[in-house]
Amino acid sequence: MEDRTDKASSDKATYQVTADDVAKLAGVSRWTVNRAFKKEASISAKTREKVMQAADTLGYLPDLLAASLASDRSNLVCLMVDDFANPHKLVMLERLTRILRKHGWDSLLVNTANDTETSAALMSASQRRVDAAVVIGIQFNDSNLATAQGARRVRKLIVFARSSENPDTISVCCDDVAAMDTITDYVIERGYRKPLFLAGPQTSSAHLGRKETFLRRWSNEFGQTPDFLVADRYDARLAYDLIHGTFVDRSVQDLPDIIVCENDALAMGAVDALRYGLGLRVPEDIAVTGFDDIPQVDSPNYKITTYRQPLTAMAEGLVEILRGTADNSALNHFRGQLVVRESA
Repeated sequence: MEDRTDKASSDKATYQVTADDVAKLAGVSRWTVNRAFKKEASISAKTREKVMQAADTLGYLPDLLAASLASDRSNLVCLMVDDFANPHKLVMLERLTRILRKHGWDSLLVNTANDTETSAALMSASQRRVDAAVVIGIQFNDSNLATAQGARRVRKLIVFARSSENPDTISVCCDDVAAMDTITDYVIERGYRKPLFLAGPQTSSAHLGRKETFLRRWSNEFGQTPDFLVADRYDARLAYDLIHGTFVDRSVQDLPDIIVCENDALAMGAVDALRYGLGLRVPEDIAVTGFDDIPQVDSPNYKITTYRQPLTAMAEGLVEILRGTADNSALNHFRGQLVVRESA
């Protein structure tokens, strides 16, 4: 025979506190309780405080899933990231999640390692009724983006920190042409004349345009196209191996005088390869520039000249998309700034 005390304890443990319970304790209506948990709702501060105190006493939290089903918005954004070897992704995630939370959106983080996982993640995001799916990475293409949009299951598909040519996506990114123009001007003004460009993955559906801009500008200025190398990932170790393997058998006369890197992870690997793999000095023998201004490049070991992306402004732009108040034509023209340090 079941012990009645145990049964009562079990029933109490499984009982879910409802908005009606909070309303009864606070002496207000259920409608008022619901409004108290909505930031934009019109309700007096005194009434809201009374409801919150009752909710805290009872341990009540609103059912977010039920609330999303009753409205047109879930206040949930799916962030899909693949290249975690790139430390700039962590900087992006910190900024994005903080600003999204500030404006009332929570985040669902999905690690996507390849095209198949990206496609599956997009479909999974749609099942969770997210307000938007934000793609932050390189392992995706027009095919899986089109699949997600074609099924009309992802309300807004946003490509963050890259420019997408897919007409069904919204790109939020730095103006790479303007940024590389700034870097190219600096390299020329400082008197470097034998550059090598170290690029990252060359994707077709969403790209950066940094390599193309630098090569075009240099060709227009000097009538010759600089050499370039391509790394498959934004990985410092991969950049180290690539630079070391390319330069180890070259004579001093055949070395570049500056390596212009597409991002900071590649720049860090290049600096390490020059100093510790090849015994060269930075910047006296070969200078190095990066892109992104991650915290590591300001350390005494690197002090890399780089370009800082306006991540806060970009994240705020993403919020405007979620609110439906953004001017989409301006979202890929954010301007950053050159940060000059000792490496160049």
